[in-house]
Amino acid sequence: MKINVTLPFDQTAQADEFLTQEAVAQISRHVEKLGFNAGNVTDHPCPTARWRDAGGHDAQDPFVMLSMVAAHTTTLRLQTGILVATYRNPFITARAASTLDVFSGGRLTLGMGAGYMKGEYFALGVDFEQRNDLFDEYLRAMKLAWTGEEFDFEGTGYSARGSRMRPAPVQKPHPPVYVGGNAKRAIRRAVELADGWNPFFTGHAPTSTTRTRSMVGKEDLVAGIDYMHEHCERIGREDPPVVFLASIMEPGESWEAQAVLDRIGEYKALGVVGAASHFEGKTRSEWCDNASRYAEEVLAKVASL
Repeated sequence: MKINVTLPFDQTAQADEFLTQEAVAQISRHVEKLGFNAGNVTDHPCPTARWRDAGGHDAQDPFVMLSMVAAHTTTLRLQTGILVATYRNPFITARAASTLDVFSGGRLTLGMGAGYMKGEYFALGVDFEQRNDLFDEYLRAMKLAWTGEEFDFEGTGYSARGSRMRPAPVQKPHPPVYVGGNAKRAIRRAVELADGWNPFFTGHAPTSTTRTRSMVGKEDLVAGIDYMHEHCERIGREDPPVVFLASIMEPGESWEAQAVLDRIGEYKALGVVGAASHFEGKTRSEWCDNASRYAEEVLAKVASL
């Protein structure tokens, strides 16, 4: 299984430790050297203060952040976990993704979701109630743009007429697209329009910061995977989407090496190909030390499971 790491550049309360070019360089090179598959960043361009104060988190612009990470690394993959697809015109997203994929040498993975924060939708001028239909539409539009060939596309409030976007991404036909979310519609979207499904555990008590369909533990994950395979059969897709978990642990869980390894082994047996890991650190040094310990106690043993 591939193990990603959630990068700590959303820790705005410790700006001197995490919000500098020196921090990006040190942390990015460190996790690459340790052998993590990818660095993950999330997407909240304009969250509400109420959500943030209730336990939400800050976020840097994902394409800016991953571009800086790419500049300091050579093999570490770059993953959005997740990008809210409907916050941006699809061709703006397609252009940003293509640029990053080209200049990173084909290292981008796009985890994308429909989002759930009404306040952020209001701030960005996007219809919250249409988010699912828009997400499906935007994925189709982006795929056309990534061909590098001339295309036409009639969208909701926009129209591409004889357009062409070059350079096309290095990865063909485009960077891997993983659909985030636990709802059946998200799973159907992954089957119909994407390369992977990117579910995440919500914990036993859904909070104001995890407003999505609940997914608690292995049984819920198995049910989602079963539904995914059923929908593949229903539409005739022979190669099902890969399953890449947004997190190994549930929200609020502290990690212990053997427990993490046991869980990774269970997920691997279900066909899960990867998962993101998360650990704390109030300073850059503490965070890097925790990353090193995780790499030694968990990452180094994953291949033998």
